[in-house]
Amino acid sequence: MADHYSPERRTALVLTGTGADGAYHAGVLRALHETGIKIDLVCGRGIGALGAVLYAIDGAAPLWDGGGVWRSPAPRAFYRWRWTFRWLRLLLWAALAVFAVPAAALLLVAAIYPVAMALGMAGLEQGAEMSRGALAAVGSAFSPEGLPTWVPRLVTFIALAGLVVLAAGGALHAWRAPIRRSAASHALWSLLGAPVDARRAIDAGTSALWSILRGGARLRAPDPRDLSRRYADLLAENLGHPGFRELVLVVHDLDARRDMVFGLVREPYRKTLFGATTAASSRRAEAHDLAGVARDHVADVLGAALTLPGVSEPRVISFAPDAYWRGESHRLADRTAAVGRVIEEAAAAGAEQLIVVSAAPDLPGPHALRPARTDGLGRIAEQLASAETAALGDALRHLQHRVPLTYVIRPAHNPVRPLDLAGAWDEGSDRRHTLDELMEHGYEDAYRQFIEPILGASGERM
Repeated sequence: MADHYSPERRTALVLTGTGADGAYHAGVLRALHETGIKIDLVCGRGIGALGAVLYAIDGAAPLWDGGGVWRSPAPRAFYRWRWTFRWLRLLLWAALAVFAVPAAALLLVAAIYPVAMALGMAGLEQGAEMSRGALAAVGSAFSPEGLPTWVPRLVTFIALAGLVVLAAGGALHAWRAPIRRSAASHALWSLLGAPVDARRAIDAGTSALWSILRGGARLRAPDPRDLSRRYADLLAENLGHPGFRELVLVVHDLDARRDMVFGLVREPYRKTLFGATTAASSRRAEAHDLAGVARDHVADVLGAALTLPGVSEPRVISFAPDAYWRGESHRLADRTAAVGRVIEEAAAAGAEQLIVVSAAPDLPGPHALRPARTDGLGRIAEQLASAETAALGDALRHLQHRVPLTYVIRPAHNPVRPLDLAGAWDEGSDRRHTLDELMEHGYEDAYRQFIEPILGASGERM
């Protein structure tokens, strides 16, 4: 086998990342789209599933166009604390402020008294007046009709408001729950649900998909099952046509405790990837053909890929009665380390050369420490970014033998972590980086790291 890129070989594109990493993917996809690079198979996990689903039907332009997914204000609200958590935090601060009022009054008197004493020593009567006024104010505040009365009332009101928020949050969570299970769970978690809400990210992804499927028609968005069927039918009917590419998505099944592979590929790779009816049960349990009974699950799989692991409510998928799981309902979510599984599936689908796109910079060296994040979402983002970097490094080291010709497009420096959806401050350059700039970095990196050195050099040899 030659050791250089060739368009004659079966090429797979892998998009991996979470949250804001999708803006970097959009820049890379724009560059690949402009140069017309032949991609046979597109694979994705996490936010990369959105780029993969759109790029497979030649519909990724809404990711980078003006007013598109990553150029609109919508990403700022993709992953937020649930409203119950936000309101409870606000009420907690209000209760602390109420308790702080008596202490603040005493501190104010303590600050006024030295000033009054100094004025008195200077022979000014204003000092005595200030002392008497401060003492009178404290006496009035701590009288039976003052602070001892309205502080408990305010605290009681805040506590009742918190109970109302808990009740409303619990009722809304129970109403939205897609399935009921007889399982023991923590009472507070049952009332509040997962702390981070991913519904807006999922809605944005399905809306982008529907805008491509409906074209210029002004039609109301269908239900997820109908949307999935339309997408699967469109891709299956046009495989092999210009602009249409085979698709592989990987999500994690919390109930089966294994990764699930959903794909739509042409023959003979379809048989290799999904196996025959006599295939081993483990493979049948994990691999689902979107051209078969799994064609109803495209929207659910996309929603699961956009769900943050551990902190967002998993996406529930109900398998068909004639599928391996016999009509069971399983909880699906993303898994950061699944990038290795994505590469394995790309190899199983016949990929001879691989283009991996990730917004996670390479491993840092000495004197590259960054300040630790203290906010809640920032801490989660740190975990996701660190896990992404480690998983990608492991996958590239240990799975290189599966696809020897592997090309990686990734930034040398990226201050925007996965949940910095409004941009982030970069201590190195002392300025703020936006998602637009991250997208441009992806565009430039695609040219600098792959198109010019790899594709250009291969073109000269050919």
